[in-house]
Amino acid sequence: MKIAQISATVHRLPIRPPALDYDIHREIVLVRLTTEEGVTGYGMTSQILRHSVADFINRELGPFLIGHSILETERNWEEMYWRFNQRATTGVVQSSISAVDIASWDAKGKALGQPTWRLLGGYSSRVPTYVTFGLTEYDRDTLASVAVDWVREGHRRLKLVVGAHWGLDEDARRVRAVREAVGDDVELMIDANQLLNPAEARRLCKKVEEYDICWFEEPLWGNDTVRLAELRRQTSIPIAAGQNEGHRWRQRELMAGGAVDIAQANVVYVGGYTEGQRVAHMAQGFSLPFANGGGWPHHNAVLHAAVANGWRVEFHVAMWRAGELIWEAPPPPVDGWVTLGDAPGLGLEPREDALRDTLEA
Repeated sequence: MKIAQISATVHRLPIRPPALDYDIHREIVLVRLTTEEGVTGYGMTSQILRHSVADFINRELGPFLIGHSILETERNWEEMYWRFNQRATTGVVQSSISAVDIASWDAKGKALGQPTWRLLGGYSSRVPTYVTFGLTEYDRDTLASVAVDWVREGHRRLKLVVGAHWGLDEDARRVRAVREAVGDDVELMIDANQLLNPAEARRLCKKVEEYDICWFEEPLWGNDTVRLAELRRQTSIPIAAGQNEGHRWRQRELMAGGAVDIAQANVVYVGGYTEGQRVAHMAQGFSLPFANGGGWPHHNAVLHAAVANGWRVEFHVAMWRAGELIWEAPPPPVDGWVTLGDAPGLGLEPREDALRDTLEA
């Protein structure tokens, strides 16, 4: 089962979130990996440096892997990493490795007639979900109204963005508005996307602790391990981080440094399923739950279904809808859970018409 061809294309996907009268966009790099026997696996990574990623895959990484066996995913990952990224940088190389590794696991599952979640460990086909609904495009009243709508649809775990241009006081008012709108039985999470300094993060924690926040995600610039650990000691709100980290060494630093209560990784950034599985197992050694941040739920749910500490999968409204645009009937979240099937590989087959329509030159 040797690799015969690998190609990458860039796509710009239009999304219409609830309560908006205009589209927002998410960009992806889509990878097609085909074996000599004609089995095709599909992988992806997200928008960061997307044209550079696609060019690197088409010019260097893809040709390097021609002739490698899709069954030897561990060996292939190591060879990709040590050939192109031995200094452990994130960015173009790790995003490229992520997309190609995901495609390899898809093809491997199809070749063996097994779902990838089962090949990776097969802990449970049913995993818990949460919805990231709280976009910066919403004003406070719209935010609260949309939150209520999501709860009515059966979603009782919700996340909203903080740390944007409106300031900490407005952040606190937005959190309060959502809490008052949905009541005390709905879990709320907040995400600053690494936009705050330590003093700002401490102030915001004090302002919102009373609203029973399930976790505060990536509050600090650069996921600063030392400052995250300090913040964690200063607040009762659990700290989550790691969604944008590109390999296991940064993840280990966060865990061993006492910086997180919840380990996070995203397979489209961390190095695919091969590296993501390592991070999930390392989190087990630190007695940490493993949650998905950074969206792209249809790919991340596969890893969470595989491991015993697989916890919340993020159905970020933009990336969730993007997945529904380009994949045929991906599994939806229902009442806070997503159930994966027995289709070989990832169970995600592309909608070729949508991919043609969204191709970005």
